[in-house]
Amino acid sequence: MTEETPGFEEKPDVPSGATSDDAEPKDATPSEEEAAAPAGDANETTALTAQLDQARSALNERTGDLQRLQAEYQNYRRRVERDRVTVKEIAVANLLSELLPVLDDVGRAREHGELVGGFKSVAESLETVVAKLGLQQFGKEGEPFDPTVHEALMHSYAPDVTETTCVAILQPGYRIGERTIRPARVAVAEPQPGAAPAAAKEEKADDEESGGGEEV
Repeated sequence: MTEETPGFEEKPDVPSGATSDDAEPKDATPSEEEAAAPAGDANETTALTAQLDQARSALNERTGDLQRLQAEYQNYRRRVERDRVTVKEIAVANLLSELLPVLDDVGRAREHGELVGGFKSVAESLETVVAKLGLQQFGKEGEPFDPTVHEALMHSYAPDVTETTCVAILQPGYRIGERTIRPARVAVAEPQPGAAPAAAKEEKADDEESGGGEEV
């Protein structure tokens, strides 16, 4: 039987190389790295947010540039198409202007009954072609004189007109759409100087038929 020595307590065996401090539990206080981790995550999130805002701003700028470029291209296409149509109209007008003397000869030959045989077929084919190109003839006797489309070569007075009127078409006018390539050359007649307008004459006649004014 082993005798216990009074005043001494048995201690647990401690591995060699270990101290009593190692056997005690460590404090639960987080280290500096662990405390700094949340702050680092917040800084990284802020940086990413700033980069995202910068990317969105750049995207908006590029989108605006693309929209402006597209609008400029559409305007360019419209301008080119408009210029192309204008150039075509000018070219056609110049060509038809050179053919107007031929058309005048055809018209005079028709008036004198000389448009017969093969010449008639050629003339009608020519008139068909120029009509397809948009050439229109205008100018009729009895229509009011319009200085924008008529050219007066002769002038006279007539008692049966109430305004300046085309009384003879010396050369017909020609137009393409709204473009006049030659005005109609006409003879015009004006009312007799001092003659009362027909409307005033009719009104006076009506007054006379109704008995005129009351006698005093």
